Formats: sequence, C-alpha cells, structure tokens
Amino acid sequence: MEIPALITKAIEAKEQAYVPYSHFRVGAALLTKSGKVYTGCNIENVSFGATNCAERTAVFKAVSDGEREFEAIVINGDHGDYLPPCGICRQVLSEFADASLQVILANNVEDYKITTLGELLPGAFGVENLQKK
Repeated sequence: MEIPALITKAIEAKEQAYVPYSHFRVGAALLTKSGKVYTGCNIENVSFGATNCAERTAVFKAVSDGEREFEAIVINGDHGDYLPPCGICRQVLSEFADASLQVILANNVEDYKITTLGELLPGAFGVENLQKK
C-alpha cells in the first residue's frame, strides 16, 4: 500500500476518536506484512488509566484477527505537528515488530516523516531480557 493511502486511513480513523476529556484526537493505520490494514483511534475513559491509544487499538484489532507481523504504522493527530507514539505503544509495537518497523508520523498526505521503531525505542525490553543466564 502506498504511504498516502495509509495516511488517509489514519486520518479517517481519527474521526472516530472518543476524547471527551482531552479533545486530543489521534488516528492510526497499521499495515501488516500480509497487506491488511487495521485502523485505530484513541478511546478515553474518565479513569484516565483506562484510556487506550490509537496505536494500541490498531495493534489489538490486528492481533485479535490473527495478525502477528507488521510492516508500517501511520500516526496522525490534530495538533499539526508530528505525533510520535507514547512509550507504552512503542513497547507494544516491539512485541510484534522488529526495529525496522516503519513509523510514519503524518500531518497530512503531503507532510509526513518516516522513522523506525528502533530509532524511537532503542534498547527495547524484549523476550531475551526474561531468559535466565
């Protein structure tokens, strides 16, 4: 899938955001290695700890459909600046993707920045950290 089409899906997903408290809408579009796209929006809760980010919403939808390998994710927010994923979302992405996962921070289809998960989360905590030596 072309990057502009993926960005459009993230922007469309943002429209579904449930943000009665922060009024800060975020949309994400996750491209799997099988070519499917899963979208997500942020979903707030009055108990802020129960809030779910757009990126994790997209990942959880994909995983619940059996997808386990991701190629790219686009993130779009309302504030007109590149919006990187939060630390929790970076860690969740690292569960299913390696450091080469493309993370596309998009203001619109013409204004975006491409980085990688490895650049955003160097030294990620992984399964190797759980193995006894």
